[in-house]
Amino acid sequence: MNAQTTIYDGGALRASLAFSGVILLGMGLSYSLAGTGLGRLLFAQQATGSMIERDGHVVGSALVAQDFADPRYFRPRPSAAGYDPMAVAGSNQARSNPGLRARIAEATATVAQREGVARSAVPADLVTQSGGGLDPHISPRGAQVQATRVAKARGMDVAQVERMIAQHTEGPQLGLLGQPRVNVLELNLALDAL
Repeated sequence: MNAQTTIYDGGALRASLAFSGVILLGMGLSYSLAGTGLGRLLFAQQATGSMIERDGHVVGSALVAQDFADPRYFRPRPSAAGYDPMAVAGSNQARSNPGLRARIAEATATVAQREGVARSAVPADLVTQSGGGLDPHISPRGAQVQATRVAKARGMDVAQVERMIAQHTEGPQLGLLGQPRVNVLELNLALDAL
């Protein structure tokens, strides 16, 4: 046999195509279906987006921030995506970026004026965007800074609003991962239910 002769083995081609088909169906389809099915079985709420319903209507997701402009509501972190889940993104600006510094200074002044506190009392999470732009949580301090405004707008006692914040403060995951946090949508819905 010389170097110019090409040997065609139809059996090897059929075997490799059959193997590719088995891998595609087995790993591409079966594995995905099994993972989805187990997810829905074991984590039904999370697998469907952690949707929150009130009176038979979906009002939001516990995983996605919503903008609340009404003074009766706690406000979430700012969003680089405009609170649009289809446009999830952080600002991707470095800490040294003059535009970022100017935006944070402006946001700090706005929050301080809205909440009636000194600029130095404004928590960073109320003026900085999260990496994904849709973080549904704020720090307990971020919620406490807003408590007076929310209580006044709702005609409630500040102590009652602070108790609601304490009741809706989640601890670190598994007791050690992350920081305590407050889900803004869940807190606002709990206040509406009073």
